[in-house]
Amino acid sequence: MSDLLQRITVNPAQCGGRPCIRGMRIRVMDVLEMLSGGMTPEEILADYAELERDDIAAALAYGAQAVSHPVLTAAE
Repeated sequence: MSDLLQRITVNPAQCGGRPCIRGMRIRVMDVLEMLSGGMTPEEILADYAELERDDIAAALAYGAQAVSHPVLTAAE
């Protein structure tokens, strides 16, 4: 998974510092929104010729990592 995550870049001077795919102006959020909106990876790749299949996998891996955090509960 670390190989995939290397495809994700964060540059404060680009896209407001949001995570992007390989330094391009395609945000991880954009890819995730397309997938959640029902687009298939094949449709995304057809619309964005500069993307590669591993870029989509990287966006998914980044999203999974972003929401993976410990859950703390208050002791009763």
